[in-house]
Amino acid sequence: MRYAVLAALGWVLLSSAAFAETKGEAEFQNGQGEKIGTATLTEGADGVKIAIVVSKLSPGPHGLHIHAAGKCEGPDFKSAGGHLNPEGKKHGLKSPEGPHAGDLPNLMVGSDGSAKTEVTTKQVTFKEGKNSLLQPEGTALVIHVAEDDEKTDPIGNAGPRAACGVIKKK
Repeated sequence: MRYAVLAALGWVLLSSAAFAETKGEAEFQNGQGEKIGTATLTEGADGVKIAIVVSKLSPGPHGLHIHAAGKCEGPDFKSAGGHLNPEGKKHGLKSPEGPHAGDLPNLMVGSDGSAKTEVTTKQVTFKEGKNSLLQPEGTALVIHVAEDDEKTDPIGNAGPRAACGVIKKK
């Protein structure tokens, strides 16, 4: 009986480790180097959930993407490279030839310049592999100045980069 209890306890511990959430974070900065918000990333059974809280942006929709380099050098954030796109697909959540692994829904910013939202994507992971957020060069979350039309290659006409945050594992 004692062995059955120990075996069951071992199975529970192994199961909980296998389904444990992996977490990450990013701190957004604007082109002047000012911290304007955060993102918390949590990987679970449904994908990677990205919870974002930002301020000091212009009201309206803004393109939001995961970029292929973990560098956020202002003021233009071109150091973050292009969208994470290991499959070589076309840009856009609405593209029949897409999306990039880094394509995310638009971020809706309120009239006060702030936004608080959650999006979930199955296109990326914290696990090893080509779609990993933990690439040797790193990855970054980038907020663009304009709305992403979700179909035009390469960035959906989202314009320049307004804010950037390097994704780090917690």
